[in-house]
Amino acid sequence: MEMASPTILITGATGKLGRTFALGFAAMGSNVAFTSRGGDVAKELEQDCLARGAKRVACVQADLTAEDAASNIAHQLEEIELLPDILINNARNTQHLKIDSTGRTTRKNWQKELLMGVVLPYELSMALAYLQPTSLKTIINIASIYGVSAPNLALYDRPELESPVNYGVTKAALIHLTKELAVRLASRKISVNAVSYGGVSGRAGEEFQARYGRLCPAGRMLDDSEVFGAVKFLASTDATGMTGHNLVVDGGWTIW
Repeated sequence: MEMASPTILITGATGKLGRTFALGFAAMGSNVAFTSRGGDVAKELEQDCLARGAKRVACVQADLTAEDAASNIAHQLEEIELLPDILINNARNTQHLKIDSTGRTTRKNWQKELLMGVVLPYELSMALAYLQPTSLKTIINIASIYGVSAPNLALYDRPELESPVNYGVTKAALIHLTKELAVRLASRKISVNAVSYGGVSGRAGEEFQARYGRLCPAGRMLDDSEVFGAVKFLASTDATGMTGHNLVVDGGWTIW
């Protein structure tokens, strides 16, 4: 499997999955750029990517909630001459998923989650696609099984406080954005696909993992590397015939 191109831009790369993506592509010898507010976590990721084999690594400092975030990111990438061939829209902020004491999601958190999860991916994709010149060939949106199907509330001890409705609705919108962008960027020879992943191990307690396993055909949660495998495939030349597709990686969760 060959990579379509060597330069990757990842939003939200300092998070659990984003870090896996960054290190995975670094180990393949890619150039890795990622967005961050900076700080020690970003510096550590830069060093780790270089140690894994990345040719170049760049932290693009940006406030992703700012109105000019997309143009600011594109401008910085132009300045350092590291325009991406592959964009991975992965950023999220778990603070936007907080539920109030009544079990409801506030209007402010609805707006923030949609901004980060749908509006920013749209703006950044378009900003990079219409750069003159652009090297962008592939966009991969990181969605979720909760964008495909509603949550099974039996998974949670207190679903009214543990299962935020704005998360799944935002991911569903991101999946549809994937289709819209696939159509609208096809003439520019840019493919746009999504990965909808299931529950990933590493944060949940043993009881939660056991419940998840009983509700999933595979009997377990995913490993980070299994999500990266799907992203790596969509970034490779093996996926050049795919666009507008939502690749579900969930151990069979959504077939029950």
